[in-house]
Amino acid sequence: MKTISSVVEHYIKSKPFLQTALAQGIINLTSLSRTIKPEIEAQLGKEVRNGAVVMALKRLSADLEFRATHKILKVLKDIGEITVRSSLTDYTFMISETILNKQAMLLREIDSKDVFYTSSRGVNETNIVVSNTMNAIVEDIFRAERMLQKVENLSSISVKLPAENVEVPGIYYFIFQRLAWEGIVLNEVISTTNEFTIIVSEDQIDKAFSVIKDLKGL
Repeated sequence: MKTISSVVEHYIKSKPFLQTALAQGIINLTSLSRTIKPEIEAQLGKEVRNGAVVMALKRLSADLEFRATHKILKVLKDIGEITVRSSLTDYTFMISETILNKQAMLLREIDSKDVFYTSSRGVNETNIVVSNTMNAIVEDIFRAERMLQKVENLSSISVKLPAENVEVPGIYYFIFQRLAWEGIVLNEVISTTNEFTIIVSEDQIDKAFSVIKDLKGL
């Protein structure tokens, strides 16, 4: 049997940004209840009092704050090394039968150099981020490949996460939501099991670094 509380909880959970804002207590519950009341009534098939929706939101906000935030903050307090690199270039190439051979050639060139390099592969395209000192070499090796995009003047932030990050849902959402709230555009996101790297424009690197560093103190 549907109840006001269960319908309100289902509605809030379907809106991630709203769920986080509610857990942080930055939403006027009375105004929110008026906004969602018609949908709650449609789900229940009957009229409901505005006060009943407000009470459901109050109970839910307290519960969400503990369940959705407590474990995440515990993990984020143990964030390890944060590494920043600048002067990067982001290349995107269409996948082809020869693209892996070209990447192998690039890796041999990079092996003896102190430069930044990372790569990821999707279904139709592959991405390479390198120090801009490697631009001429990349473009020579990949000259026969189809370049979809080249973005320069980028910086990276690499973050070491504690091992338990894989056991707690919402870690990446929590981090990226705060970056989004600050208007930071992510050019690329690269991750391994216990590390992730974001690529942003150089004019946003200070703000992005501040957001991530401040996570340890939440």
